[in-house]
Amino acid sequence: MSAAPPISVQDLHKRYGDFEAVRGIDLQVDEGEVFGLLGPNGAGKTTTIEILEGLRPRTSGKVSVLGFDPAVQTREVKNNIGVCLQATNLPDKMKVHEALDLFGAFYDRQTDRDKLLQRLQLWDKREALYKSLSGGQKQRVALALALLNEPTLLFLDEPTTGLDPQVRHEIHGVIQELKENRRSILITTHYIEEAERLCDRVAIIDAGKIIELGSPREIQQRVLGQTLVEVTTNDPMPVEALPEKLRHQKYSMNDDGRSLAMQSDSPASLIVELVKWIEAQGLRLTDIHMKRPTLEDVFIELTGRRLRE
Repeated sequence: MSAAPPISVQDLHKRYGDFEAVRGIDLQVDEGEVFGLLGPNGAGKTTTIEILEGLRPRTSGKVSVLGFDPAVQTREVKNNIGVCLQATNLPDKMKVHEALDLFGAFYDRQTDRDKLLQRLQLWDKREALYKSLSGGQKQRVALALALLNEPTLLFLDEPTTGLDPQVRHEIHGVIQELKENRRSILITTHYIEEAERLCDRVAIIDAGKIIELGSPREIQQRVLGQTLVEVTTNDPMPVEALPEKLRHQKYSMNDDGRSLAMQSDSPASLIVELVKWIEAQGLRLTDIHMKRPTLEDVFIELTGRRLRE
């Protein structure tokens, strides 16, 4: 019999009086998977995650985290998961190693703290006061605290928000390493490119419901499957002379008539046809560009908003 998935949620609801923040969510996170939960502010992401972490009771539905019910077996869940929040604030005069000592006392099992500090490039800062650390160093400390108990499941709530690109890249490397070690990770982020880079699958949640779920590529193909092809010529193109097979494609032309943008689910064939037609018109092709839909394009299409709004 196969082991239960690290996270299994069926028909999850959470109501606050007359307001229903979560309205029937179903999802599963598999072993060794990086799963992204994306949605605009107020979509229900935080409520869902807090229910999974055992911090908030649910109104109804079934929830299993590492085989435990977080509403009933809260201690078992907390002892086996790691949580890294968007902002972790520790006392200014607490040293880095003191923070690890304090948080380590909360768990039944612990990892080698010295190796953890070295792994997260904090060894030289182990005697430093928390207030003296940079933003990136503070976030690495937060990751260290989340990894103290060797968790098999990690919750990362916007782990790189406000960090510079170099530090974000370093934290991405840590997440990839954890994935290679078969850790399961549930991550929320306001950076679409971060979700595309790190996540095996994502769920887009809006108004308390999951409106799309799958790999970033699957969702892009399903929602906005067509690729945009744009060609530019030396002189205006006579679009009224487009051949029959191109005339029915969705297209737009810029004001000077020299750039034509057309959507297709067979971009290679479209490019061949466009080039042949342009040459037949006696025009010279000066530029060609192909753009596949991004996860952000999909997000805007589904929610009408950008992720950071």
